[in-house]
Amino acid sequence: MNKLVNLNEEFPLDSSLIYLNHAAVSPLPKRTVETLQLLIQEMMFQGAKNYPQWQLKENLLREQLRDLIHAPSSNDIALLKNTSEAISTVAYGLDWKKGENVVITDQEFPSNRIVWESLEKYGVITKKALISNIEEPEEALFQLVDEKTRLISVSAVQYASGLKMDLNKIGLFCKKHQILFCVDAIQHLGALQFDVQAIQADFVMADGHKWLLAPEGLALFYSTPQAREKLELKQYGWRSVENVGNYDVLEWQLPDSARKFECGSPNMIGIHALSSSLSLFLEIGLIEIEKKILENTHFLLNLLKQIPDIKIISPQQRERCSGIVTFKHDKKDNNLLFEQLKQHNIICAQRGGGIRFSPHFYTSKLQLEQAVEIIK
Repeated sequence: MNKLVNLNEEFPLDSSLIYLNHAAVSPLPKRTVETLQLLIQEMMFQGAKNYPQWQLKENLLREQLRDLIHAPSSNDIALLKNTSEAISTVAYGLDWKKGENVVITDQEFPSNRIVWESLEKYGVITKKALISNIEEPEEALFQLVDEKTRLISVSAVQYASGLKMDLNKIGLFCKKHQILFCVDAIQHLGALQFDVQAIQADFVMADGHKWLLAPEGLALFYSTPQAREKLELKQYGWRSVENVGNYDVLEWQLPDSARKFECGSPNMIGIHALSSSLSLFLEIGLIEIEKKILENTHFLLNLLKQIPDIKIISPQQRERCSGIVTFKHDKKDNNLLFEQLKQHNIICAQRGGGIRFSPHFYTSKLQLEQAVEIIK
């Protein structure tokens, strides 16, 4: 851990809380709050006087996101509102033919299910691979692929169970069979290392408000140059043209970069916040953060396994683990158990038929022990 980063200062959470809900909406680091306070004060007293400097922050954020996902270029990254918008940009940008299909899993968050199901009106079929309690969930995806499969779309980490998919294996399969590969990385980025080039993804999207410790309302959307050429734009604006800011030119053309998916004014508040939060990740190091998160995951799994009648829903194989641990009590009302945890200020969620804990790298083992004591 970077000794220059004081985690107690960065995360001055209410001492009465044990926050185990980073897979939902995360607290903000102190540096991010301070950045927002300064920006809003600046907006109040000076308006947009310093807008050119704000644009430099936007450029910095694109470079930070490029580092985060190991993208070849920041030109491959667009800044959209959320994951759902990014998935919709793909789903409604492709030129589908009646009878074609997309393959997903049966554990997807609604963002990565509803969008594809909505294409049914165009004759596009959504196939769902059953991946519960099987050793090779990727194979279940591959078995549904046929000559009319256009795209495979999966969550890098499943939101309810915490199952980590083998993205390298899926990417290799997609390239071999000339199928587009789309990844919802919202439960992965900020918790585990990620490399878009290694997994050979065509599209990747993720909001910043979960493991990336930023506010809601801003998401990255990555696309390769070849893949984004396949997408027809459904919305246009002053930002989606080559000569941004030159309002007197009547003729326009789309840029080659991913910025063509950004049709209107940027979310400058969100940009400053996400950039500030990412600075923390890049200072500490993504390798170290992943190590700490997985240590917490395995520590929590070991504690839970010692409690009679607790069934762990999340995978326990090391290569399948993420920052999510979901469990249930086989003999007690889990709704009541969840309410009791809330009464003790254990902030968690109910997902996938159980209770979901999602501690971050800064969560202490003492806090995990205290949470498990409440379950006992």
